[in-house]
Amino acid sequence: MTIEQKSLATVPTQHGFGELRAGALGVRIATTSAEIAAAQRLRYRVFYEEMGATPSSIAFASRLDQDRFDAVADHLLVIDHGIGSGPEGVVGTYRLIRRSSADKIGQFYSADEYDLSTLMHFPGKIMELGRSCVDVAYRGRAAMQLLWRGIAAYIFHHQIDILFGCASLPGTDPDKIAAELTYLYQTHLAPPALRPRAIDSRYIDMRRVDPDTLDMRRAMASLPPLIKGYLRLGGFVGDGAVIDHQFNTTDVAIIVKSDLITDKYYRHYERQLRDALE
Repeated sequence: MTIEQKSLATVPTQHGFGELRAGALGVRIATTSAEIAAAQRLRYRVFYEEMGATPSSIAFASRLDQDRFDAVADHLLVIDHGIGSGPEGVVGTYRLIRRSSADKIGQFYSADEYDLSTLMHFPGKIMELGRSCVDVAYRGRAAMQLLWRGIAAYIFHHQIDILFGCASLPGTDPDKIAAELTYLYQTHLAPPALRPRAIDSRYIDMRRVDPDTLDMRRAMASLPPLIKGYLRLGGFVGDGAVIDHQFNTTDVAIIVKSDLITDKYYRHYERQLRDALE
């Protein structure tokens, strides 16, 4: 490791950690507008060019996935220092929005899809996770492990109690993912005190298959890796799915108690993430 790399790994920031390293890859919070723009360009490539989301005219012209929540969020970045230590090296990202940040614009992103009143009444600190993506060339375990190490360091520093957000299954026909939705509802429904519910105008019932006929193992295996990762870390889902036609997805609300990620994750993150991404 060079002197420059050592300084990147050890200099503390306002977010509680400098940069965590694993070989040439590092994870840290974006510190410049150029780095945030690099995350938005990566999001555009993955969500619009790769996954088939429909861009607005502004997004199409700029080749950036951006919205009003970016201005109040912290942007967690995975950086490949073999490419560069700044915006040019950004290969993964996660958007983190604390309650105090959401208050600046009056809501969390997920509030357009879910009634978050149970979470808003939770007395502890809550944080929304979203806009997770990794460049196609880096979708092995290393980048996701680093993202979760960064999240663990961030929530430990800010003493976050509950993480939540929307996670996506591909496509907009819930009957094509009926087994997966039913499995999530039957086996991982959040307790009432923490359970978001899809807003009435967008509510899609997740109970689409007779659970007595459901192959639970196959349904679990069919879930996207990110959702499996949340579940392996002890996550729950809310009541009701939501169709997002712009992003060509069916969304579910995810809730994770942060203590399942911090102490437990620091001791066992390699085993947990290995299991979660299989």
